[in-house]
Amino acid sequence: MRPGMGALLHPDGTATTFRVWAPFATSVSVAGNFNSWSATAHPLGSEGNGYWSADIAGAHAGHQYRYVMNGTHWRIDPRALAVTNSVGNGLIVDTHYDWQHPFQAPPWNEMVVYEMHTRTFPDVPTGNDTLFDELMSTTNVEYLRELGVNTLLILPTAEFPGDVSWGYNPAHIFAVESSYGGPRKFKEFVDRAHANGFAVLLDVVYNHFGPSDIEHSLWQFDGWHQQDDGPTGGIYFYNDWRARTPWGRKNRPDFGRGDVRQFIRDNALMWLQDYRLDGLRFDMTVYIRNVDGSNDDAPGDARNLGGAGWSLLQWVNDEIDRTQPWKITMAEDLQGNAWVTNGSGAGGMAFDTQWDARFVHPVRRALVTVEDAGRDMETLRVAIEHRPNGSPWQRIIYTESHDEVASSNGKRRLPEDIHPGCADSWESKKRSTLGAAMVFTGAGIPMIFQGQEILEWIPFGDDRMDWGKYDRFRGIYHLYRDLIRLRRNWFNNTRGLRGANVHVFHTGHDDKVMAFHRWDRGGPGDDVVVVMNFSARTYPSYSIGFPRMGDWRVRFNSDWNGYSSDFGNTFSYDTTAGGSGLQSMPCSGNVGLGPYSAIILSQ
Repeated sequence: MRPGMGALLHPDGTATTFRVWAPFATSVSVAGNFNSWSATAHPLGSEGNGYWSADIAGAHAGHQYRYVMNGTHWRIDPRALAVTNSVGNGLIVDTHYDWQHPFQAPPWNEMVVYEMHTRTFPDVPTGNDTLFDELMSTTNVEYLRELGVNTLLILPTAEFPGDVSWGYNPAHIFAVESSYGGPRKFKEFVDRAHANGFAVLLDVVYNHFGPSDIEHSLWQFDGWHQQDDGPTGGIYFYNDWRARTPWGRKNRPDFGRGDVRQFIRDNALMWLQDYRLDGLRFDMTVYIRNVDGSNDDAPGDARNLGGAGWSLLQWVNDEIDRTQPWKITMAEDLQGNAWVTNGSGAGGMAFDTQWDARFVHPVRRALVTVEDAGRDMETLRVAIEHRPNGSPWQRIIYTESHDEVASSNGKRRLPEDIHPGCADSWESKKRSTLGAAMVFTGAGIPMIFQGQEILEWIPFGDDRMDWGKYDRFRGIYHLYRDLIRLRRNWFNNTRGLRGANVHVFHTGHDDKVMAFHRWDRGGPGDDVVVVMNFSARTYPSYSIGFPRMGDWRVRFNSDWNGYSSDFGNTFSYDTTAGGSGLQSMPCSGNVGLGPYSAIILSQ
């Protein structure tokens, strides 16, 4: 009998071991098209501790199956690696795959993340068997490679109800969504992505299971449940007030039950080991560590589940660090707590990085503010300099994500938020690209959301990106491309943008100009000075500090009219820094600044 859980195909393919956790069942059998769906032909034996198993000869890859609990309750396997659909049957899967492309993900300080949705990113309609293929089509690969991103963050691919979803309503967390093509297609996608130089990260959802209680296959899985204010969910869920989440009445997993903790831990490791993913993003961890998503986490307090969710996240992250320490885990906690990325030994949750609310929210507020006088330069300084636990790589910085631009969340894409109804206006283009410059020059791991680079203003939903904007706003795409290449030091003259050091040395509260220094080790080709103008005013000659004497060359000017014909093409000239200190810097020089523009200089 093979070790493990679920339907475990034997190496010779002639039999399958079935193993399931059902502690309150009085009997368990497995039915499938290998036994004409008999509810009695193949009983599973009790192993003790709530586990049942049997070896079934003749159960082959591709066969469908279900467990039969207590002779009457037919259940989909919680560990099924594939299902016919979310309310259908489990499928026995041959997990063997000949990986073709060994891959090493980029160091975290060189990552440029592109968040994408499997169904809405492709530029052409796709069928279920071609969706993952289309993501890595020649056209899309060339598009992403020219853009310069090197890390793809995929919205959840675990099986969900129906065929159209963002994936944040997981029905079967071990199964790849059937309408996406299933597990083999996902492995092929990861392999092709690696062949083309892209790391692949996956969003996983453990804060709740399913869209709501009784719609989920785990609901009262083996027949047992308690009464609270009505029927509760059984062995996989909390069975009292702690089960309630913003996504359903009673669908929070029981993070304090050992077998549920193992279920979640095994799932996270499966994605990294079996699918060779390069990292995971954990959705809304604040609802794993706390019942109501608050920031109150007193040890042992009932509101934070007695620390059960907290310790589960520590365990999962420690396991990943122990077995695959080069793979990145990121938290969507959004509370700004440095202990999210502290090690478990120091009492933290041991994530490698987290989405940084201290960047996205103040930056978006500044960019959408209509009057220049209303822009708070101090909050922008903090957004640039914030370093959780002293490390910029412990935060993901962005101005758009699937949450920030979704109409269902009452949100808009940034260009539309800047000038509602006129997202292709000069103001929208100028200020949204100024935000992009902040993302790619700030201290942190930069991320953009699909379509941002072509001025997409349609809110994220179920429709495909408007790829017509690629031709219409090709210059904006080139602006993002140029920023990303500088961020990655493609030309060996902006290494400081990959460095850990940042110093905002000027925040002009009256003139709305900010300047900061980025560096790794310092010196020519390393030191970078970034100057940003958050006003509609043009500055033909603006004095700023520099870290070194000598000639400084303009590597990027977002006001170049090659990016958009209505940009002013303000002359932003190379300059020579002299020995007269300014703004706490040892040297100074003059630069030209267009309205709502950024320039990048290096030696």
